[in-house]
Amino acid sequence: MALKLTINTSSPPLGVLLTAAHVKDIVQVSVAEGKDTQLHVSDSVQFNDVNSISRYLARLAPTLGLYGANMMEQTEVDHWLEFSARCLCGQIILSKALGELHKALSLRTFLVGHTLTLADLSVWGALKGHAGWPSQGESFSHINRWFSFLSTQVPFTAVGNAYASKKAPLSKSSSDEKKQDVGKFVDLPGAEMGKVVVRFPPEASGYLHIGHAKAALLNQHYQITFKGKLIMRFDDTNPEKEKEDFEKVILEDVAMLQIHPDQFTYTSDHFTTIMGFAEQMLRDGKAYIDNTPPEQMKLEREQRTESTCRNNTLEQNMKMWSEMKAGTVTGQTCCMRAKIDMNSNNGCMRDPTLYRCKNTPHPRTGSSYKVYPTYDFACPIVDSLEDVTHALRTTEYHDRDEQFYWIIDALGLRKPHIWEYARLNLNNTVLSKRKLTWFVDQGFVDGWDDPRFPTVRGVLRRGMTVEGLKQFISAQGGSRSVVNMEWDKIWAFNKKLPISSLKIIDPVAPRYTALSSSYVVPVSVSEATEEMKEVAKHPKNAEVGMKEVWYGPRVLVEGADAETFSEGEMVTFINWGNLIITKINKGADAKVVSLEARLNLENKDYKKTTKITWLADTNSAPLLPTVCITYLPLISKAVITKDDDFKEYINKNSKLEEKMLGDPCLQGLKKGDIIQLQRRGFYICDQPYEPVSPNSCKESPCVLLYIPDGHTKEMPTAGSKDKSKSQASSKAPAKAASPSTPAPGPTAAPTSGSDLFSSIVAQGEAVRQLKVAKAPKDEVDKAVQQLLSLKAQFKQQAGTDYKPGMAPPTSDPAPPPTSTDSTSCPFTQVSEQGELVRKLKAEKAPKDQVDAAVKQLLALKAEYKQVTGQEYKPGAPLVQKACAPIQNSPSSACDATGLYQKVSEQGEVVRKLKVEKASKDQVDAAVKQLLALKTEFKQQTGQDYKPGLQAPGSQAQTKSSTPAEELSSQITQQGERVRRLKSEKAPKDQIDEAVKTLLDLKSKYKTLTGQEYQPVAAAGATGGEDKNRKERENKSEKQGGGGGAGKKGKGDKANQGKVASGGAGGPGDGQGPKKQTRLGLEAKKEENLADWYSQVITKAEMIEYYDVSGCYVLRPWSYSIWEAIQAFFDREIRKLGVENCYFPMFVSQAALEKEKSHIEDFAPEVAWVTRSGKTELAEPIAVRPTSETVMYPAFAKWVQSHRDLPIKVNQWCNVVRWEFKHPQPFLRTREFLWQEGHTAFATKEEAEEEVLQILDLYARVYEELMAIPVVKGRKTEKEKFAGGDYTTTVEAYISASGRAIQGATSHHLGQNFAKMFEITFEDPKKPGEKQLAFQNSWGLTTRTIGVLTMVHGDNMGLVLPPRVACQQVVVIPCGLTVSLPEQEKEAVLAQCSKYVNKLQEAGVRVKPDLRDNYSPGWKFNHWELKGVPIRLEVGPKDMQQRQCVAVRRDTGAKVTIPEAEVEKRLVAMLEDIQNSLFKKASDDLKRNMVPADTMEQFQKELEQNKIVQIPFCGGIDCEDWIKKTTAKDQDLEPGAPSMGAKSLCIPFSPLKTLQPGQMCVSGKEPAKYYTLFGRSY
Repeated sequence: MALKLTINTSSPPLGVLLTAAHVKDIVQVSVAEGKDTQLHVSDSVQFNDVNSISRYLARLAPTLGLYGANMMEQTEVDHWLEFSARCLCGQIILSKALGELHKALSLRTFLVGHTLTLADLSVWGALKGHAGWPSQGESFSHINRWFSFLSTQVPFTAVGNAYASKKAPLSKSSSDEKKQDVGKFVDLPGAEMGKVVVRFPPEASGYLHIGHAKAALLNQHYQITFKGKLIMRFDDTNPEKEKEDFEKVILEDVAMLQIHPDQFTYTSDHFTTIMGFAEQMLRDGKAYIDNTPPEQMKLEREQRTESTCRNNTLEQNMKMWSEMKAGTVTGQTCCMRAKIDMNSNNGCMRDPTLYRCKNTPHPRTGSSYKVYPTYDFACPIVDSLEDVTHALRTTEYHDRDEQFYWIIDALGLRKPHIWEYARLNLNNTVLSKRKLTWFVDQGFVDGWDDPRFPTVRGVLRRGMTVEGLKQFISAQGGSRSVVNMEWDKIWAFNKKLPISSLKIIDPVAPRYTALSSSYVVPVSVSEATEEMKEVAKHPKNAEVGMKEVWYGPRVLVEGADAETFSEGEMVTFINWGNLIITKINKGADAKVVSLEARLNLENKDYKKTTKITWLADTNSAPLLPTVCITYLPLISKAVITKDDDFKEYINKNSKLEEKMLGDPCLQGLKKGDIIQLQRRGFYICDQPYEPVSPNSCKESPCVLLYIPDGHTKEMPTAGSKDKSKSQASSKAPAKAASPSTPAPGPTAAPTSGSDLFSSIVAQGEAVRQLKVAKAPKDEVDKAVQQLLSLKAQFKQQAGTDYKPGMAPPTSDPAPPPTSTDSTSCPFTQVSEQGELVRKLKAEKAPKDQVDAAVKQLLALKAEYKQVTGQEYKPGAPLVQKACAPIQNSPSSACDATGLYQKVSEQGEVVRKLKVEKASKDQVDAAVKQLLALKTEFKQQTGQDYKPGLQAPGSQAQTKSSTPAEELSSQITQQGERVRRLKSEKAPKDQIDEAVKTLLDLKSKYKTLTGQEYQPVAAAGATGGEDKNRKERENKSEKQGGGGGAGKKGKGDKANQGKVASGGAGGPGDGQGPKKQTRLGLEAKKEENLADWYSQVITKAEMIEYYDVSGCYVLRPWSYSIWEAIQAFFDREIRKLGVENCYFPMFVSQAALEKEKSHIEDFAPEVAWVTRSGKTELAEPIAVRPTSETVMYPAFAKWVQSHRDLPIKVNQWCNVVRWEFKHPQPFLRTREFLWQEGHTAFATKEEAEEEVLQILDLYARVYEELMAIPVVKGRKTEKEKFAGGDYTTTVEAYISASGRAIQGATSHHLGQNFAKMFEITFEDPKKPGEKQLAFQNSWGLTTRTIGVLTMVHGDNMGLVLPPRVACQQVVVIPCGLTVSLPEQEKEAVLAQCSKYVNKLQEAGVRVKPDLRDNYSPGWKFNHWELKGVPIRLEVGPKDMQQRQCVAVRRDTGAKVTIPEAEVEKRLVAMLEDIQNSLFKKASDDLKRNMVPADTMEQFQKELEQNKIVQIPFCGGIDCEDWIKKTTAKDQDLEPGAPSMGAKSLCIPFSPLKTLQPGQMCVSGKEPAKYYTLFGRSY
């Protein structure tokens, strides 16, 4: 009986097809494609239900047992058939169904019984055809085991490959279907079904990134499409890059991407064959061996010049080839090149390199080969040998395609097709493994799986799903169009699966709550009781599960939400209901400190309410410490071109952390769980919460990483969007009846200038609020239009443009007893004071300054309410009653004293405008305002305003003024005169005379009253205004009197920058937050070097003292110097083949004492650990003083043959040397940082060569980085490293103390330690005979920082060479006085930012100092003390003239630089400073290092604080005699100038040549060499 099975091709029934495939040998079933699925048995019998079809087919073949072996099994099969139809097919969320299936399979191989049944076929088919199964099923191990097992069986493979790709996407309705977002996959040329072979050849030198993932998935696409073969081949042609660890990771990544290669190979499998082909090309004259130096070869290729080796004979080539294969020194200078065409326009055809010589052992072939093929040579050969039919390569390889085919033709090999596709380019990203490795090595990222990295591991860790990543890459297809994509697109794929239009994350991510811990506000709900209820984790998907929510009388909300509430407002608390805010309690800073609310749960209207998140504050469920991390791109520039240095565009603030108070339910999260924090976005758990550890006694917070969703619009983090939008619009009409909130609408047109001014301020505030709330564009536009209209009216009335911060215009003249000046209008005063408070907060002003301004604001609001009967509301229409005439009274805000001060300040504004040559209308408006104020002053006081008059409260007060008041008035008048003279740029002698008069008056005032003169404060002025005015007066006095903190002269250096109580050199008493600091140095370098040094390193913020003697805290300013040294030296030693490592800091006693002479030298300095807690250790353990005895036992294990040498390792670590009496930071400390290199070689020649290479690097550290000249030489026998053969050193000189200091040492240890630790190898020339290794060790410490400080520092502080300076330039805005218009201040600050950006782009380390609580003079002192090489001053006048002023730290010279030349000139200036510092120090060394041939001459030079080169015999006894003879008083501090001279080094380049027969200075023995002696640290 023939059965006909018709299947719906858009939704093929995989379970039925599997059943038909299993019964085909018993039942004849023909399969055809059609519209509907149907089994045609006869004309009268047809089945349309898929489960019925499966049952029928299974019953026709009972021997197979597909429908179960008995009634019980048949019932179970029926259950699973129903399960697949109802719970799997057509369902979006599978989690609940998968949980049941996972449980059923936990102890089973098959779903029913012990064999395959319809249950397995139908459930497997349902999962195989479900688009969401791969991502949703990742965590179900038993299902994955079962599914993978069945997938390997033949019927399942065949059906899956043939029909699964035709499975229709799931959709809620046909109208919801969207077109599949899949890229264009081009048909391969010459491809035949079943014969296509493609390959994916990664290099195991790093993790896979998504560019590699695209290549792998693209190859897999063609493998599946053509039922072909995919080879995964590791390109391991470069042993220096190849690492087995990376191989393992790559294989795991490929498996994670569900890529299943048919074959795994290595290029190294074919090394012998490839070498044979290379030799064939040599014999055929198609290749040659070239020993041209690499740089020259590169130049010749660019200039199309043939190499001199191009025409070598075969014999010459074969001889050089033999040297290469043997890895000899000669061979390592050679390479094999193809002989193609040096005149080709294609650079890749100009005799490319085919082979190079490398002595590095290969991870797979060991030391079998010394020569390795290039990738370009090996790739075409291996492609041909492995039968690759189509080599998929990115378009960047296009120029090499010609070379690929040339090699194929030259060797007569089968030719694969090359098919090109565009590489994946993402903005703000680098995909080069070399660059990614640099980020890892430099510590900019946490590792290869850092969430900012484009590696597969990185994006998965950040929350990318495997399915989302695959779909994104699939959407790119095989196109050749090169485009740069934004990351938004890849994250959009993650959130939404394009094929099915179903979100991957959204429907299944449980929702939780977290509040920013920086500002939470408690809400008291007295009628609420503490209870717990279960609510759905996902409001639209009950299958996600339930979570516990706690309620109680005290809950927490975010401060940003609380700020938006108003009393009486109904607010929806998510997962609770509606609550009414009954009371808002605010602190002195106007921030909400607590709320009171009552329940209104019966009201279910949530449409027009603010929705907020909250958490109960209860001991029953403590809130969980949580950290939310948001990542930004590592690269700040969108597209990095080949001419760009990516290091210049590193975003160093790419990781943003926010501490949160988390939902207690977050405690159950596991690593990798994806959740949604309500109103914040999606997050992935990177580190689950861990309770208090018994080891650390700390708890570990739950760490969540933000998952981007492809939208540029950010999720709101706090505050309600709807609420904030409605604040300026919809909310007001709803409350029109409330007298405190007038409804917006057409307001009465303002008639006076003051009314207009107030309306503009209010409307500006309304526009800002709308923008902050991200209101609809039409709403913002409407508000802006209204603002512009008001400004136009203002200009028409006032004759000048409205400018933020300008003085309000006066009203029309009024009767004498009253004033309608807008400054006395409470509404205007509140608006202006509110603007001031916002400005102070935005600029992060000190708390006391902000508090004073807030206090003043609250007082003004109270006054406003008293006058109008209403609360002040920003943006509300102006209440005319608010600006009604106010009777003059002693308590009025505009009394005579306040008015007097306003006239003075307005006069200052007018003067400043004139000096700065402001526009005429601006000056006229200010003058008009001044005249109006003077008129008002006369009306109130009955007398004309005169500068210097005591501000009168009344006529009686004026008449009864005391002598002190008269003197105060004279001081005010004289101060005004000084200011006027300076603003008019009067001659210096005239200013000096006026300042002298002012100081005399102040002196008389102090004599008369017994206290310092304090300027009269304006009545009602804020603390900030009062402080600024005082600062101006103090500054004028300082500049006139030559005192400390202003722009200082050369005199009185000891007083520079000090802030003395009550003097004219500081910011004044009790004026804001400035600390009473002693900023400058009090000791001079030439008078008291020890005190000077101590003050420099502490006041320049280099160290902090610690409570353990001899140990110090290195602050960032000094540690950055060490980092600069570390970066340079680490880079250079890597070029020598040195690798970094780390060994333990603890040394056993047996290991430490193994080399007797070595430990004897260190014995007094070794620190020992003798106890663990209260228990005595069985054997004491030493803390390393150096690491020879720690490392060399390991060396002995690592070295077995000569092939294991050389070993070259280095570690950056700390060491402890305890025993000494006089610690000095950096120079002599008990614990210090250093690098210590340790190497082992087979021959002495190699070891000795390295000793000098390292010494040269140390000299470069001092001379090239720190601008300190050094003397290179060898230590005497007495001073050499204990246990070594000899020691080389670099010695520096500090002229301030007349002492030398050892800079760094490089030791040749010979075979001494090798003998002690049995570091031996088998001599290749004498088989069976063991040889001892030759060893070196070398070290450089943080002593370098102390040397730099003492060599370059001066009496103003530290002087840093630019190459090691943490900041090379500091930008300081100047001239930002109180009277300067806000717009101009902003312009100056913007210009500072512009200079900063320009300099950063030029590679300069630059910092702007925008602190507004310090004067420019104070900042000058501060940064001079810290040694910043260049100070850049930017002021209003500089901006007008398009220039700035650069001040050099080394010379103090000032240079005016045009704006356009800033980068170029400053970069050149930095280089000049570096060179100048080196020249100055070099000249110093030359003057103070002299030769002497007699003891008398030697001692004479020594007394003049010089270091001296003398003829010396080298004897230890003689050296002791010299030290004793040159010492005066050994009771003084060791190292002081009176201590004896010791040998520093035997210079490699002595000042004099030793004459034949010349005697040592002792006169006892013949001299061997000139030796440098001196007093030393």
